[in-house]
This record gives sequence, C-alpha cells and structure tokens, in this order.
Amino acid sequence: MPGRNIAHAGFSRMKQPLSHFDAHGQAHMVDVGAKAETHRVARARGAIRMRPETLALVRSGTAKKGDVLGVARVAAIQAAKRTADLIPLCHPLALTRVGAEFEVDAKQSAVALTVTVETFGRTGVEMEALTAVTVGLLTVYDMCKAADRGMRIEDVRLIEKSGGRSGRYLAEEE
Repeated sequence: MPGRNIAHAGFSRMKQPLSHFDAHGQAHMVDVGAKAETHRVARARGAIRMRPETLALVRSGTAKKGDVLGVARVAAIQAAKRTADLIPLCHPLALTRVGAEFEVDAKQSAVALTVTVETFGRTGVEMEALTAVTVGLLTVYDMCKAADRGMRIEDVRLIEKSGGRSGRYLAEEE
C-alpha cells in the first residue's frame, strides 16, 4: 500500500466509490456544502533530474532566463492558487498559505520541490499541492531546456494531508 490513512487504518480504498461520479456514472463536482470547515493542510513533493552542468547553472543563478528557483517558486504558488482553473472538478479555494521549498541534491544532480498548502474550508488542498509541485518543476524545465532537454520530472506525490472527515494521511517512506 503506497501510504497509510491514519484515521482509518486497514481501510480498503477499493470499497470506497469514486466521489466525482454520480449514481448514473456522470462526472460532477462533489457537494461539500454539508462538510465542516476545518484547517486543512497538504504537502506534496517531486524532483527534476538534470545534467550536473545544468544543475551548476541553476545553483549559480546564471541560467539564460535568470533566477530559476525564484521564478519556479512564484510559479508553484500561482499554480496552487489557480488549480480550480486547471483541474475541472476542483473547487476554487481561498488558500491561507502556500510555501514552496527547494532542495538541491548535487549527488543525484537533482532539484527537489516540496509544497505545503493550507486553507480553512470544506475540502482538502491535495490537488493544489500536487499542481504546485508539478508546475514549479515544469518551470525549472522551461527555464533550463536550452541547456538540457533531457531533464526528467520524477516522483510527484502527496506526502501528507490533514483535516477533514478522512483524517490524516502520511505517505510511507521509500
């Protein structure tokens, strides 16, 4: 199992119906009107691998298009805010916080991005965190593609979420 739902240990996810389909199999936006407003947090992570020479450009800030990580941080934050415009059945949310943290791993010749998104509302922010990571890493690719078209975005995934009826989820360590 790729992670654990702490509130429902041993719960089989296969028995839970997909919430974005009605009784007739038609896609719909989930009604969250009856849900309680709670503090909701989600953290997602991913990485982009590149050639060591490309990583040196990123670290030095001398990439042709400028400060790669600075621009990618702003892109990740903007993506979290615009998730409902990109993912058709996501609810537009008033986010209270979006944090984007980069880690440079010279040994792996990679840059990892972790995004934390928070709100106080009736639905979670997992999609906002995942979208932010993906767009942040795509921005790194865009800014460095002139130097390295072979970069690889990898392992984008939800690390943890809390708040709401389903409780806390924490991904298993790899």
